[in-house]
Amino acid sequence: MTRHQRTPSQRPRWRTGRRIPTPSSAPVPRPPSALRRTLVPRVGPRGASQRLRRFVSGVAGASPARAALLAFALVILVFTALLSLPFASRDGRITAFHDALFVATSAVSVTGLTPVNTAEHWSFAGQLIILVAMQIGGLGILSMAALLTLAVSKRLGVRSKLITQEGMTTGRIGEVGSLLRVVVGTTFLFEAVLAVVLIPRFMVHTGSLTEGVWNGIFYSVSAFNNAGFTVHPDGLESLLHDPWIVWTLMAGVFAGALGFPVVMVLLKHRWRWTRWNLHTKLTLTTTVALVLGGALLIGVFEWSNPATLGQFGAAERVQFSLFGSVMSRSGGFAVYDIDAQSAETLLLTDALMFVGGGSASTAGGIKVTTLAVMFLAIVAEARGDREVTAHGRTITSESLRVAISVLALGATLVLASTMALVAISGESLQRPLFEVLSAFGTCGLTTGLTAELPPSGKYVLTALMFAGRVGTITFASALALRQRRNLFRYPEERPIIG
Repeated sequence: MTRHQRTPSQRPRWRTGRRIPTPSSAPVPRPPSALRRTLVPRVGPRGASQRLRRFVSGVAGASPARAALLAFALVILVFTALLSLPFASRDGRITAFHDALFVATSAVSVTGLTPVNTAEHWSFAGQLIILVAMQIGGLGILSMAALLTLAVSKRLGVRSKLITQEGMTTGRIGEVGSLLRVVVGTTFLFEAVLAVVLIPRFMVHTGSLTEGVWNGIFYSVSAFNNAGFTVHPDGLESLLHDPWIVWTLMAGVFAGALGFPVVMVLLKHRWRWTRWNLHTKLTLTTTVALVLGGALLIGVFEWSNPATLGQFGAAERVQFSLFGSVMSRSGGFAVYDIDAQSAETLLLTDALMFVGGGSASTAGGIKVTTLAVMFLAIVAEARGDREVTAHGRTITSESLRVAISVLALGATLVLASTMALVAISGESLQRPLFEVLSAFGTCGLTTGLTAELPPSGKYVLTALMFAGRVGTITFASALALRQRRNLFRYPEERPIIG
């Protein structure tokens, strides 16, 4: 019999590359027990990493928003544990859990609210932990995870892009890779420039090279990431007469609050207005309007107040009016006692903190594009237009629905948290509302109520800082039990509105 005349059962197995099934009549030989033990796969580091990878892929595939929340929560718990250790405090004692959790959440969410004095309570190690938490929170925890994925596998899969998209809040999954490079590049570039500018001035103020370098690096990271943490016991009060430091911090906060998608467009098209996309135009025009309008109103309300702007000369009053407007949107730095401001200024600051900064930035709040879309929708309705338009573009109905959802969810969170804080603190409405909006907008300005709150009040603000950083839409999507898609459509009917 030739090679071509053999039956399939007689052909060599290495010729086909496939295992030939054994006839059911023939008994299947079993290896001895000793050999069977060697064939059982052992559980090792590689097997554990594979199971972890499958678990992460499963969570990401089921709900990228939930994976985003889990990543943020795990990182916050890690920094909470580090700040609770004795070496992190200046007196060598264990920091209370609610205070460590509050500061860790504030640093990771780049808020700046703190129940303890950063300079007096934390040791150098504790301040370094806060610096790292601010940097990770500003870059975005999910951006850091995507960077690690790129370093290991040299590419981003679809699930990794979906998870990273939740942290960046960018509209298109195809933009994740390029936006990730912009996030990392611009962050370190801006922080390096700010540090180079600040270090010489801090060396003059402190008279020490090492302390000047440390202060310059800390404040550059805190400013660009809109964190608002300070390492001086009196905050910026000892530095308020140095315009070099004041304007540098202001520029860093303004740049960080624009948002990385805007920075990406500016890097590509520079100042050619016609080349900008609609998001960039809305972000910049609304931001400039809020900053200038806020500065004008702060100057009017506080010009003669001896406890705030009234203690400065005319030039410094103008300077600190602009400084207060920029910091109210998400920066968190203050040059005087916020609680000494008039009721009108506190209410104006509440509004600015609620709006926050640009989308996919280090700022919080409902974001300036949400405000712009809602304003344009009101104008279109008043004119009788069927579509919402801006700068020669039509805004989609999906964008309008998202803007309404963000505004409604944000207002609901603020309302519920304010009622809880009023009940816990026993204060009237003004101070609890200010602290709640500062936490939700990840701003960090405070009337002093945060340090006076019991642990239950600090937990309320902690949850609010967490929700404000990840975003209301991501927060609500993660809490949803499932995502459904309707296979049918009901008849239309118009209820009476207004």
